Amino acid sequence: MPQLNFTPFPELTTDRLLLRKLRKTDANEMFFLRSNEDVLRYLGKEPTVTIKEAEEFIDKINKSVEENESILWGIAMQNDPSIIIGTICLWNFKKEHYRAEIGYILNPGFWRKGIMKEAINSVCDYGFNVLVLHSIEALLSPENIASSAVLESTGFVKEAHLKESFYFKGKFGDTAIYSRLK
Repeated sequence: MPQLNFTPFPELTTDRLLLRKLRKTDANEMFFLRSNEDVLRYLGKEPTVTIKEAEEFIDKINKSVEENESILWGIAMQNDPSIIIGTICLWNFKKEHYRAEIGYILNPGFWRKGIMKEAINSVCDYGFNVLVLHSIEALLSPENIASSAVLESTGFVKEAHLKESFYFKGKFGDTAIYSRLK
């Protein structure tokens, strides 16, 4: 069974990216990511309203990492590691089933550059080889064609389409479930 231990924090690198722990100094970037209409379009989450909320989110995430409940990396370009351009996480661990959920967001200025594909592959490699997961799942809106495409390009397969499985802002929405096996 997977044993989660995120101390010390596992920084990951790819050809272009540094996946690192969030810091308080990332609050402005987190505020942008969690309040931008384009980023939130398919997430079913209320936008962050203040920088203080972004700081509280960073604290909440880092506490969850310290307690080995989930892990979230800030995505930065290696040539400018101080600026977060997105996040990617493994969470909702089902240790007894060797399974976790992946989630991610990216600044729209960096869309369609292969960045999320790089980050997903790196995080899946970590999940399969370090955490000994057997499968990683992703839940998303079926309307999010770009996210479906990046998942498929990284080896994820659509497993299910749940009709009206969540309620947000006065309406029900569908959920697509993708997974990737080790």
